[in-house]
Amino acid sequence: MFDLKHIWKEMWWPNKAITVFILMMAVLAISVTIERMIALSKSAKLSREFASKAERAIETWDTDNLLVVAGQYKLSSLARLFGSIIAKYHSVLGRGDVTAAGLEMIKNESARQQEALGTDIRRGMSILATIGSITPFVGLLGTVIGIIAAFQKIGQENAGGIGTVSTQIGEALIETALGLAVAIPAVICFNYLTGRVGAVEAALGRSAGQLLDEMEFRHADTHERNSDVETRQAA
Repeated sequence: MFDLKHIWKEMWWPNKAITVFILMMAVLAISVTIERMIALSKSAKLSREFASKAERAIETWDTDNLLVVAGQYKLSSLARLFGSIIAKYHSVLGRGDVTAAGLEMIKNESARQQEALGTDIRRGMSILATIGSITPFVGLLGTVIGIIAAFQKIGQENAGGIGTVSTQIGEALIETALGLAVAIPAVICFNYLTGRVGAVEAALGRSAGQLLDEMEFRHADTHERNSDVETRQAA
């Protein structure tokens, strides 16, 4: 069994630097994963609370109240999306009746906001992807350096026994194992978070579509009533 303390003491300084770098990547991967999981869980909880309060406002089409409720849940992705859509709706409504062109503007705002929210909820995940990609190669670099150190020691001592280079070989193997030990969980966490983010984005898209459908229905109904009134007046 390798004596880790002895190996660290005898380790060549480039390998020490690589070991420290890999450990830093491990800490960073853990931090990003925990932060994203907490943020996604909190956003999901607040979104459920917002949805329960917003449902009544949407049924009665009380957009003023819906905007107020959305402002109370600034950490909810759903509330931020609805708040942006309704704010744009009010802006269009302030210019007159909501026409087909106005609805298209609101749909464009919804798409832009969904893209922005997608970028926000994926924050830090590129770090996980990078760690999962590079740490095996960093560990391999440490392995190569350890083997080089082993050959140098053989040349200096003119001996080829395993005892002569056991520390360097152990150092090389540890670097490889450490790189893989960091990379594998990082990739697993990245894939897990990617799945959760994909589910959130899909839910946001469905919710935005339902709100836009309700908005279009309300104004299509208004246009039909106005058209009927004008027809009766003309008759």
